[in-house]
Order: sequence, then C-alpha cells, then structure tokens
Amino acid sequence: MARINEIRDGVFAVSTDNWRLNSGVVLGSRRALVIDTGAGPRQAREILEAVRSLTGLPLTVVNTHAHYDHFLGNAVFQRAGAEDFWAHRGCAAAIQAHGDFQRSFVGTHEPEMAAAEGPDTRLVVPNRHLPGTGRRPALTRVDLGERAAVLFSFGPGHTDNDLCVGVDDVVFTGDLVEQGADPSFDDSYPRGWATALESLAALDRYQVFVPGHGNPVERGFVLQQARLMRTAIERVDASEAAAAQPDGMRPVTASMFRLPYNPGAARILLDRLERIRAEDAATEELAALSAPLPPGD
Repeated sequence: MARINEIRDGVFAVSTDNWRLNSGVVLGSRRALVIDTGAGPRQAREILEAVRSLTGLPLTVVNTHAHYDHFLGNAVFQRAGAEDFWAHRGCAAAIQAHGDFQRSFVGTHEPEMAAAEGPDTRLVVPNRHLPGTGRRPALTRVDLGERAAVLFSFGPGHTDNDLCVGVDDVVFTGDLVEQGADPSFDDSYPRGWATALESLAALDRYQVFVPGHGNPVERGFVLQQARLMRTAIERVDASEAAAAQPDGMRPVTASMFRLPYNPGAARILLDRLERIRAEDAATEELAALSAPLPPGD
C-alpha cells in the first residue's frame, strides 16, 4: 500500500514498496502534477489510488528519467485522463528506443508489463519536453493554477536525461539523489553527476530534497553524496596514473576496494568511467543511448 508524506502544503511524496520508489504529487488550483509513475500497472495503480485520495483534479505527469521504475506506469495515468507527459527530450528518445527492452527488468513484480499483455501495459512516451535540443536544456514552468512547478536539468548525471522538479522549497530529484543505497552507475556520467549534485546543493531556495528512492534528505546529504562521488573518481584517476607507471597495477586491482561504495557499485563505476574514457572522456558522449542493468538482489 502506498504511503503518503505531506512535505509542504499541497506537496506530497508517495512511496511504494517495490523499488522503494518515491513519486511526487503537487496540487495547484486547476491541475495536479504527478512525478514518476512506477514500473508497471500494478505499482502505478497504487500510486494513482494515493493521488486520488488527495485530489480529483486533472493530472499532468513528469518522468524524471528513462529508467523503468519511473515511466512504465504512464499508461495507467493516461487512462486516468493525463494528456501531458513531461520529460527531458532525451528521456522521450530513450523510452522510444529502449522502453520495450526494459520490460525484462520488472517481471517479478509486474508480470503483465514484462509480457506486454493486459490493460495499461503499452508504452506511453512523454510528449512534452524541456525546451532546447542540447544535453542541458532550458528550464520550464508547468502552471498548475496559483502554483507552478519548475522543471530543470543539470545535464548528464545519473543518466543523460535527468530532470528535477522544484516547487516552493522542495525539489524532487529523481535518482540524482538516492538515500539508503549506493548510487546506480549503470548508464551514468559520474563526473557530470558529481557536478550536478554540487549544483543542486547550491540552489539555496530548496530545503527538502526528495530522492527517487529512500527518505527525503537535507542539503548536507546531497553535498556528502557529491563529495563521496568526487573522492571515488579521484581515487580511480590516481589508480589510472599509477597503472601507467612501469610495473603498475591495473586500475581495477588498485582502486576497487578503496572506493566508498560496495564492491558491486564500485565495479560498475570503474567500468563506466573506463567506457566513457574510451569513447570520449572530454565530452562524455556515448555513441548510442544505453539502458540500465537489471537490479541486483
């Protein structure tokens, strides 16, 4: 059953058990904004039930990025009347290209979605995008009536299509911030991610940061996550430099167990940095959009 946490007047986090997901709800006088829809119709219906316990207003949806647990529930909200689905332009492109592939990640909790069988299992690709075509598009405001939500992006970080949603002094961060687990580096841009966290923490207007997973946090948590990521990257860089010396150790041997993450996350971080460096470390441009690895146990 979904749990509702009223963070500010008319601003709610809706938490569901599967994937420890936090969705968001922001109430205006004319519309309600729903942030992230879950991994399929089962979870999405839990979220929608919670939303409808708060308001009967027409709905607008935001997907914070193109990972399955944040967008595969869109069809439930479309059936509930939502017409506008906002996202980074790259998020829409990634869902279009890789959404069907990501069904394979949800079979345990969302068997209908995994099989693409049954009501509300079709992909709904976001149809409203932040303006601009670059990797860091311009911010936009979504008018809800007597209140607006601000959608903005810091560029590549957790993915190449992250956005945040700010309202009053609360910001919904998607998976740029994650509480209770190590960051998921699978298709990330770690250097850009650390910068994004620093930039997010520098926005003085926001006092409460609602992560994609886990409990709401304060600014200090965001800064600490940024520092840990910087530390990890610096240690990998140092190990690379050491490996370049005669008789140097390979970077994975030299640095893996000195990183401030569990061994699984550390290995993915190392692999990700190596891949980005091999393809173009200067611009962090991948040749194609990628999809996340399946979650570990």
